[in-house]
Amino acid sequence: MPKYIDGFVLPVPKKNLPAYQKMAKTGHKIWLEHGALDYRECVLDDSKGDFCLTFPKGIQSKPSETIVFAFITFKSRKDRDRINAKVMKDPRLCPPDFNPKKMPFDCARMLYGGFKTLVGD
Repeated sequence: MPKYIDGFVLPVPKKNLPAYQKMAKTGHKIWLEHGALDYRECVLDDSKGDFCLTFPKGIQSKPSETIVFAFITFKSRKDRDRINAKVMKDPRLCPPDFNPKKMPFDCARMLYGGFKTLVGD
C-alpha cells in the first residue's frame, strides 16, 4: 500500500513539554478521526552523533530545549490533502481563542515536509 508522510522536527522548551504533549494528544485524536493512518510525536532520547549531524545541532536547539520528531501517515498524498483540509477546519485544532503566540514552541523554527515513501510498505 503506498503511503505518504508529513514529517516535522521542532525544538520545544523543556518547561513547555507538558503543554506540547497536551496539544499533541489533541492533534493525534483529530488527525486519526479525519482518516490519517498513524500519528506519532516522539521526544529526543539519544542524540549521540559522532559520525553525523544530530538533530539538536542541525536545528540549533538551546540547552533548555528538547527536540520533537513527529510524523503523520496517510494512504496517499491525495488523502493527505483531503484530510489536512478537514483538520484545518476542525474547531478543536484552532478554537476561537487560539493565539499562535501562545504556542508551547516557536513555529518559525519548526521544520516540515511531505514525503513519498521510498522503501517500506
